[in-house]
Amino acid sequence: MARTPRAPWSKANPRKRAGKASTHLTPAEKAKAKARAKRAGRRYPNLVDNMRVAAKKAAKTKTSGRKRTAKSKTTKTTRGAASAKSRTTKRTTKRSHSGARKTKRKAASRAREKDPRGGLTAAGRKAFAERDGAHLKPGVTKKVSEMTPQEMRRKGSWAVRFYGREKLPPLVDADGQPTRLALSAHAWGEPVPRTVAAARRIAAKGERLLARYHRIKDRDAGGRRG
Repeated sequence: MARTPRAPWSKANPRKRAGKASTHLTPAEKAKAKARAKRAGRRYPNLVDNMRVAAKKAAKTKTSGRKRTAKSKTTKTTRGAASAKSRTTKRTTKRSHSGARKTKRKAASRAREKDPRGGLTAAGRKAFAERDGAHLKPGVTKKVSEMTPQEMRRKGSWAVRFYGREKLPPLVDADGQPTRLALSAHAWGEPVPRTVAAARRIAAKGERLLARYHRIKDRDAGGRRG
């Protein structure tokens, strides 16, 4: 047989049992409870109407608390998103500045590697050796009578390779200034060519140097055989 639940007025106050202070209705809430009792034809004060008004008050407080919590979470989420966006922007800006500084340093380093008069500086030859393993030497600027056979071969090979090609790249830029190709002649002790004819004269000199190198080499080889 089902047990009939006890009426609320026959139960002990749960707040007192939990050791909590009792809550009381405000005058406005008592007026609501009294009006509710009057509509139902009950005498007032009574526990039923007071409990109903108190329950509505608790539900309203709970809903308000949930709204405040949701608003707080939304605010925190918005702040978190703004903070994350700010951090991302800062990181991007920092990377951008760092990249710009690196590019600037790289450009300055490359500028130091090139001799403005033509060819590479000592720092440039060292950088090529570190990057590509190329062991570049300074251009030969001696007179022909003072050159060794190997120096003749080096300078002759450079002259033919740079200025003896079938189609020459531009020797002057749009402002009429010598290009890096033309300026390389200075590093080898030759006048900087501004015309194709001047470049071909350097190439012809290179061919004569190579021919002289081969004659010396053949002569030395014949002497050893004899």
